[in-house]
Formats: sequence, structure tokens, C-alpha cells
Amino acid sequence: MTSVLYAIPAPLGGPPSEALPASAIERLRGLRDFVAENPKTARAMLSALGMPCALRELRVERLDEHARTSDVPPLLQPLREGRALGLLSEAGCPAIADPGAALVEAAHREGFRVVPLIGPSSILLALMASGLEGQRFAFCGYLPREHRERNRRIREIERRSRRERETQIFIETPYRNDALIAALLETCAPSTRLCLASDLTLPGENIATRQIADWRQTPPRPGKRPTVFLLYSR
Repeated sequence: MTSVLYAIPAPLGGPPSEALPASAIERLRGLRDFVAENPKTARAMLSALGMPCALRELRVERLDEHARTSDVPPLLQPLREGRALGLLSEAGCPAIADPGAALVEAAHREGFRVVPLIGPSSILLALMASGLEGQRFAFCGYLPREHRERNRRIREIERRSRRERETQIFIETPYRNDALIAALLETCAPSTRLCLASDLTLPGENIATRQIADWRQTPPRPGKRPTVFLLYSR
């Protein structure tokens, strides 16, 4: 396991032992150096997985959205010293809509091997269950916060979906879910299909795909639940 960066998915919720396959857990338990978006929650996850050493023996460094470019290279020091390094996300797959992408890029730049481990991805789980175009799709990340810019972006991705026959996937900070839904119902064509996938893998999981015209009759209300949005227009 020397000088390898392991990209380790984190549970979307619930016990990590149920979200990760045994092979990924075994590999993770052999690591002592980690980089995480939030060291506190990362340590809680590692504790729940029954690490074979005391938590104080683990080195967990922070890499979040506020990190500067110059903060990233020092995080690779374990690899330079011949040790393996684990990259953990807050939820789902690291480096996908996640600050960890900068660490993966830096590892490749220095010639280190990067190995992705199997685990949950809310983006792919939502697409699998949406019934929308699964051959051609694009992940758009977060849409703009400002009302006018957000509506402009919605119209743009709706046109792209229609032109390319491509599912458009995006996410939002949970407390802004309702504002995004209102913008989608206001802006999109009645025949455009919209899927909302909330609380994936959790007991309250809810996934529904409807035309915008139908959603306008009964607007969805995911509240502050983590939600993936998928849009398809033809």
C-alpha cells in the first residue's frame, strides 16, 4: 500500500459498515494517514469502522472549500515518505463536487498512483432510479445562488438537455432546496421532466420523476433533506 492515494467514499447517511463493501473497509483499516473535508466527522466514521489502532494514532488533515492552492502539496507528504494516504469526503465519493479533487490532481502531478474504492455516489444512484436518459448525462454541480443568474442557468441547461438529448444533474445546499424548486417550476417548460432524489440510502429515501406541469400541481417539498436534481427535456 505504499505511496498510493486511496479515494474512499463516505456513507450518505447511516452506519458506514452498511455503505461500504468489505474490501474497501479492509483497505481503509490499513491506513494511518488521511485527508478529509471535515476531520471531526472523518474521525467519527473511522471510529465506527473499528480501526485497529487508537484514534490518536491517526493523522487526519483538513482540505475544505476554503483551502488555498498552496495548502494542497504539503498534504501529500505521507506519499513522499512511502506511506499510503486516504482521501475522505463528507458524504459520497471524494473529488466529485468535493474539494478533494485538488488533492487527486496534485497526486497525479507528482506521479503517485490514485486508487478509487467502491462506495455510494448520490449522483449515480439518483440517475439509476430516475428513469431519465442514462446513456448521455452531464453533472452541472451547484447552480448560481442569485435569482436571475440561477434562472438563466436553468434555461441554459434545459436547452442543452433538449439539444443533446442529455440528462442534466445538479445539486443544492439543502436549505436552498425550496428556492431551487420554485425556480425550476417557474422557468422550465411544462413537458420537461424533473426528478428529485432525496435522502438516498436512508430510511426516508424518496425518489420521484414527473413532468414540470405535474410538479406545478403538487409542488415537491424536500425541505432541508439532501437532494439530487435531474432534468431532461425533449
